[in-house]
Amino acid sequence: MFFGAFLIGTLSEMMGRRRMLLLCVSVFSLTMLGAAWAPTPTLFGVLRFIGGLGLGGVIPVAAALTIEYSPPHRRSFNYGLMYSGYSVGILCAALIAMWLLPALGWRGVIGLGAVPLVAIPLMAWLLPESMEYLVGQGRNTEAQALAARTGTGQLQQGARPAQAVARATWRDVMSSIFSREQLRATACFWVALFFGLLLVYGLNTWLPTIMRKNGYDLGSSLSFLVVFSIASAVGGLFLGGAADKMGARGTVAFFYLIGSVAIGALMFRNSVIVNYLLVALAGVGSVSASLILTGYLAGHYPAHARAAATGWALSFARFGAMSGPLVGGYVAGSGLRFEWNFITFSLAGLAAALAVALLPRAGQQAIATRDSQEANA
Repeated sequence: MFFGAFLIGTLSEMMGRRRMLLLCVSVFSLTMLGAAWAPTPTLFGVLRFIGGLGLGGVIPVAAALTIEYSPPHRRSFNYGLMYSGYSVGILCAALIAMWLLPALGWRGVIGLGAVPLVAIPLMAWLLPESMEYLVGQGRNTEAQALAARTGTGQLQQGARPAQAVARATWRDVMSSIFSREQLRATACFWVALFFGLLLVYGLNTWLPTIMRKNGYDLGSSLSFLVVFSIASAVGGLFLGGAADKMGARGTVAFFYLIGSVAIGALMFRNSVIVNYLLVALAGVGSVSASLILTGYLAGHYPAHARAAATGWALSFARFGAMSGPLVGGYVAGSGLRFEWNFITFSLAGLAAALAVALLPRAGQQAIATRDSQEANA
């Protein structure tokens, strides 16, 4: 997924986002069938790697398409709605595995990962092409018709005219992400998402264990994880609506801070109801805040670099995703009191909030101006 996010995200700017999204879904679905069949661990690992390339490319491309085809006043909400499927899918995968594993075994459960192939023809029929790609190909009439149908107004200001470069080049994309004007914003986005995914994967891995150390039985500990997951999915819609009305930068920074405080408060002996509330706030202040931040990131960059910018940021954040379980394991095995688990993850949430707060205001104002121009064009 680390390689897939920046590789597929960047290629989609040059080859078309619709085509790459369909390819990604096909690749990770077919490799699930292959992994279920794999006769050796080596072949299993190779197929999982190839599947990870496809899976890693889905979110950057889907992010760019969602932002591109959402009216400016609904971008964060629509992005939260799109990404909530990710949280619901994780929960459903766990429930399906618990149900079918005894009957089908691990090969049967993994093989069910090919089910998305059924949706490919429907996706190919309903999914519109990227407006930026259509303009780059000189298909302005189609682009304008799509803009009118999706409620995004006239052709977007960031779109390059057809008589210019037919497709974005690697240099175009990279300069839009790493230019001197964008460097501060890029660094802040990357750092915030690093700590955001550290929180998400760290808490998903260690929350039941931490709560059990805090004196709760295993059943209650697992229920905390369920509350965390459900609150994350629902919270994405709430934060999306709030971000559209009050601004994504301030909303995300505030809820990262709320999540940090909620995680820290879990170290105290509260009632079960209070702890459920704190866990729910931790889910909203980690998963939901990170997904709305990803949508804000996709809208921050020019149209021809959205998917690539999202992919590169998520690839860097993948180090945070890998670090979360390791950090939790290190603290749990260090002999420190269990409170240090909460303190550590609370500090990660605080670091994410600080990174978002340091995002340049000028960039946000420029985005607001661009969105207003697009809406009124």
